[in-house]
Amino acid sequence: MFDKILIANRGEIALRVLRACKELGIATVAVHSTADADAMHVRLADESVCIGPPPSKDSYLNIPALLAACEITGADAVHPGYGFLSENARFAEILADHNLHFIGPKAEHIRLMGDKIEAKKTARRLGIPVVPGSDGAVGPDDDAMSIAREIGFPVLVKAAAGGGGRGMKVAHTAEDLSMAISTAGNEAKAAFGDASVYLEKYLQKPRHIEIQVLGDGRGGAIHLGERDCSLQRRHQKVWEESPSPVISAEARARIGGICAKAMQDMSYVGVGTIEFLYEDGEFYFIEMNTRIQVEHPVTEMITGIDLVLEQIRIAAGGDLPVSQDEIVLNGHAIECRINAENPVSFRPSPGKIARYHPPGGLGVRIDSAVFQGYTIPPYYDSLVGKLIVHGKTRGECLMRLRRALDEMVVDGIETTLPLFRALVREPGIIDGDYHIHWLEQYLAGVALEGR
Repeated sequence: MFDKILIANRGEIALRVLRACKELGIATVAVHSTADADAMHVRLADESVCIGPPPSKDSYLNIPALLAACEITGADAVHPGYGFLSENARFAEILADHNLHFIGPKAEHIRLMGDKIEAKKTARRLGIPVVPGSDGAVGPDDDAMSIAREIGFPVLVKAAAGGGGRGMKVAHTAEDLSMAISTAGNEAKAAFGDASVYLEKYLQKPRHIEIQVLGDGRGGAIHLGERDCSLQRRHQKVWEESPSPVISAEARARIGGICAKAMQDMSYVGVGTIEFLYEDGEFYFIEMNTRIQVEHPVTEMITGIDLVLEQIRIAAGGDLPVSQDEIVLNGHAIECRINAENPVSFRPSPGKIARYHPPGGLGVRIDSAVFQGYTIPPYYDSLVGKLIVHGKTRGECLMRLRRALDEMVVDGIETTLPLFRALVREPGIIDGDYHIHWLEQYLAGVALEGR
């Protein structure tokens, strides 16, 4: 096991990793920018090191500063959390060059799955069903039009090196294709330094379903069921739940088995998430995230498996915690991502939290690093915290979520709490009858009604 882990992140995920380390008896090092000097993970860690000024490029993305922090403190491993350097293959390689352990997958797997075109080719080779589309990058030429006509309009133009909805455009007709490729390519170049784009069939009303996997790096791998992440705004997840309201036990076993077998064949190590679009009973691979996910708590709540703790154990050479046959999905869990944003315009609302009261009670969990008097800085993402609720059934989970949302208090800044209080009472949400476009359509309707 590791002696000391440096947590190369901030906010709630840094605190989440710190808690897992403490349960394993591992010393912790918090790194922070000058803007985060008073952060909760900094207060609770065994040691802390300031690694630069507020801009991420000068602090949390500053690899030399992170290496220096490891050397100063004697850390022998680095946990990257999510975001920042968590899917940076070069960072993993640099750590290895300095005899430091990267708590995550092999660099080759990070690099492979970070290239969306190569990831799709690999998924197809491993037997994972994929969305019909181009085999590689395309440009605004006759070949792109030929592929699009073969797939059938509408088609989705996607950045090969991206994610989070950037470099993604829909071409509804042949006349739209050239402009969509050009616009998506320009966005991709600006966001990721790579203008390559590819084509996929655009599904009309799919669900976003992801499968949580865990591999030991020695040919052993399991899946831990699915999460439904279909409620999204601008391709950013807002609400996640597990299990999905629309996935049967048979479908879960089928796609989960395919994903676990693929990870076995890759000798994948650590946690990962294989993401799909799901429509008319069929799964279509879209990407794989080679890190812990923001929404991992809902899987933890229904399986009882601490994913971050197991991520650390496996990185240190440990075995899988259970066999596939031993995994039992217990009840239902929902997560709401509560952000410091205006609930209508979604304009960021950094500032000081004047009053803070998290909800409690049976089956209620808050993953957050804020506290009364804490100031949300303007430099990073606007996450206040994740409210996760568990119940024996989805109905009980929704009732508990309503109560928890009504109980939660965050004053002094604007938050998206009012949005979730409305959503949890919407018939479509209560019935589980939604898709990846549902939330944006709902928000457009609310705006038109002036609510």
